[in-house]
Amino acid sequence: MMNGWGGYGTYGGGYWWMGLIGMAIQMIFWIGLFVLGVYLFRRIGKHAPNETGGRGDALDILRERYARGELDTEEYNHRRDILQNK
Repeated sequence: MMNGWGGYGTYGGGYWWMGLIGMAIQMIFWIGLFVLGVYLFRRIGKHAPNETGGRGDALDILRERYARGELDTEEYNHRRDILQNK
């Protein structure tokens, strides 16, 4: 008659800690699933095409290279015309 203090009392025979372990495992599972979902959502979002069908990206890079001085005006105009005629 120990009323749950070490014997077979109200907490299932002293194995109440197994319930805590089970809850911790479930919590880790759901947090891991959430993190995986966020990771996949972000990864897929990076590869989504833009509204211009991908041509805007190349033109933006070309403009940036021209602005940094990596291309002269003649080469910039030549490459721009090629990209716009695709």
